[in-house]
Amino acid sequence: CCVAVDADGAEIPTFLRKLALAREAYDFARAAHGGQRRDSDAAGFIVHPLEVASLLFNTGHQEHVVAAGILHDTVEDTEATVEDLEARFGADIAGIVAAMTEDAAIADFQERKRALREQIAACGPDATAVYAADKVAKVRELRGRAARGENVFDPRNEEARGKLEHYRQSSSMLGGDPLE
Repeated sequence: CCVAVDADGAEIPTFLRKLALAREAYDFARAAHGGQRRDSDAAGFIVHPLEVASLLFNTGHQEHVVAAGILHDTVEDTEATVEDLEARFGADIAGIVAAMTEDAAIADFQERKRALREQIAACGPDATAVYAADKVAKVRELRGRAARGENVFDPRNEEARGKLEHYRQSSSMLGGDPLE
């Protein structure tokens, strides 16, 4: 249903069949993320960027935004740099990924997340779309964890409270009311 085989025998998600740039981004991200696993379900980490890209594709975003969705965690979670992405995929995609990348020099969680939201908003609608798709994918992962009985937002846990506040602020930034 969701995977096709290309002329070289490699499996690719079907929505990428006719998107050469996004397929190149997929190949790059798959190699960069290597053996990484998602915390939520131990699936290959590449599943998360593909979910983000699929949401972007299915909501009609241009191919460079879909490609940025695939690459959005590469600078933050792998050895890839913004310069690597710019050389291979161009300034637009590299700029979106740079906007999606937290400043690790900011130690305080809430300050780091506030700075992230501000840089995404300043980057414009393409970065905001990738960020929104990322949040939808993350909430789906949280829903799965909660369904398995995990207490994903324990109000007694400071880290959990911080994450919940970040999600509320993100929803507000994206124009939604998280309490509705």
